[in-house]
Amino acid sequence: MKTNIIQKFLLIIFVVSIFSSCDLFNNDEDKQPTDQYLVSYEKVATYLPALIESILTPLVDDYPGFAPIVSEIEHGVTVYKISYITSFNDDDVIASGLVCVPTAAGEFPILSYQNGTNTEHSKAPTVNPDNELFLLLEFMASTGFVVTIPDYLGFGTSENMFHPYLDGESTVQSILDMQRAVKEMVANYLRDEIGLELNNDYYITGYSQGGWSTMQLQKAIEEKYSDVFNLRASVCSAGPYDLNYINEYVLAQEEYPMPYFLGYIFNSYHNLGGITTPLDEVFMTPYDSKVLTLYDGTKSGTEINDLLDTKISRLFTADYISNYNTADKYSSIKNMLIKNSVTAWKIKTPTLLVHGTKDTFVPPQVTSRIFQNFLNEGVGVDKIKMLSIPGGTHQSSVVPAGIAAISWFIEIKNEE
Repeated sequence: MKTNIIQKFLLIIFVVSIFSSCDLFNNDEDKQPTDQYLVSYEKVATYLPALIESILTPLVDDYPGFAPIVSEIEHGVTVYKISYITSFNDDDVIASGLVCVPTAAGEFPILSYQNGTNTEHSKAPTVNPDNELFLLLEFMASTGFVVTIPDYLGFGTSENMFHPYLDGESTVQSILDMQRAVKEMVANYLRDEIGLELNNDYYITGYSQGGWSTMQLQKAIEEKYSDVFNLRASVCSAGPYDLNYINEYVLAQEEYPMPYFLGYIFNSYHNLGGITTPLDEVFMTPYDSKVLTLYDGTKSGTEINDLLDTKISRLFTADYISNYNTADKYSSIKNMLIKNSVTAWKIKTPTLLVHGTKDTFVPPQVTSRIFQNFLNEGVGVDKIKMLSIPGGTHQSSVVPAGIAAISWFIEIKNEE
């Protein structure tokens, strides 16, 4: 994100701290017995539509795509932190996320945003709701959506457990359970409080890990839960959909700029019990003994990168680099990567795939390959489209991808 945008957001956060409501609301005592998923909710902030418009309008100079979004601002926004029950390894877990609602009576759809890779507990959406990206997403509720932003397992109220990074089953379960909790929150509380209702339409989007999460979510809904969630549109951006291809791509490079992504995968799949290969067969010393100690929620991706190595021949053993695809001792790694990849299917939901052309973290070939695979499955261009962001890097494409998603969702919603 450009430096001047960051400077603008420093001012935004100051203004928000003055005008936002910070009183807490907990509904434990009044909770109705119909709350199967919702545990509690508390108000984090309230934003007036004039404030939202005054913050977003200057961004149009840097991102012209914001203009049609700004023109749709109609409502104020109230942001809540919720906690809800989900399951992990057959045990109940209390997870959390942000829910951002229009402060108006009416019937609205849900828009679920799945955020990108994060290693810090302090950067979870419910812990850091004033993060500039999360603020932008919160403000999108002013255009007529109930915006949900899951923390993911391992963050927020569940930060005492490890984060099951790029684990398809638990990711889908926790996100869907959050949506079920949001339905209870609206039906049992917000309907009476402010006249808010849901219309059962559902829009999903996300970037990087969130792009992968969104595609996993879309597949699960279409194949198992279409009677519960009326999925209207999906935008998957810069996701590592084919993890086996990603691994092969990385091992073929001399250097890879984000080794913490790789260590995160091994930490996750090792804790899940899926990887049985001894780590000294995969990582060079000292990284073989270090990699499982780095993801405790206190270190940023940059800090973890500094403790690993961007040079592939120094990070991984020569045998792993050469024989990953053929040696039996690496089969548990390959199996986990394949298990948690997303393969193309004959999708039913209008879907947009977005990727920057200069992305060196998640290569754009991952998106172009799965786009072609969707076409090979017989998906028509009326259902699947791909948008390339010219010159876009992994970092610089976050906001343009989000703008493309929100603009498209508004267009679809307004056609109703």
